[in-house]
Amino acid sequence: MKKFSELNVGDEFFSKGKISLQELENYFSFSGIKNILYKNSEDSKKIVSGRAILGRMEGEFTRLKEMYGNLLIFYGMDGDPLWKGRHARFLKPLYTDEILKMKFRVSEKTDLNENYGLLAIDFEGSKENGDLVVVARRNLYQIKKDPPMNQ
Repeated sequence: MKKFSELNVGDEFFSKGKISLQELENYFSFSGIKNILYKNSEDSKKIVSGRAILGRMEGEFTRLKEMYGNLLIFYGMDGDPLWKGRHARFLKPLYTDEILKMKFRVSEKTDLNENYGLLAIDFEGSKENGDLVVVARRNLYQIKKDPPMNQ
């Protein structure tokens, strides 16, 4: 685990994973999403919704060895000023059981007060063949400067 003081703008972290058909069905059940695009396929592979992809990436971020153990609070999504504040772009479809390679980049680091800092994390997800699936900018996390494990 890296503490707030050890994290720097430009640091990058990597992970990979996939979303199974059962996980996608569980997500649809939980979220209440009803969209013929996601439900009407008879194929064993279905297109994964963008929010499900971002949810998986959020989960992977919190489990990174560099992050796990910190007190992280998801603070919001400011989006990219160059995109007029928009947050995410979905560029290619991802299907169940396709591997998603994830890159997380610290794009901003700000002191909030003596106990907490704020990290802006850019997410990028691509398929194994390099096709970019999603880019999400400025996912904000409030982070306790002295993690609970170190107190």
